[in-house]
Amino acid sequence: MANTKALSHDERKTAKRTARKNAAPKKPRTTPRGSNKQKMRTAAKGASKR
Repeated sequence: MANTKALSHDERKTAKRTARKNAAPKKPRTTPRGSNKQKMRTAAKGASKR
């Protein structure tokens, strides 16, 4: 997408929309979303949190 600094708000919106439509479709994800998030370890049963 070109530099849209000089365009008005509505022109910028239409330019972004056309750029989205012309863009190549994204590939499906190979890994599930959030798979590299840190997993939370569960506390032992009966252990108090505080």
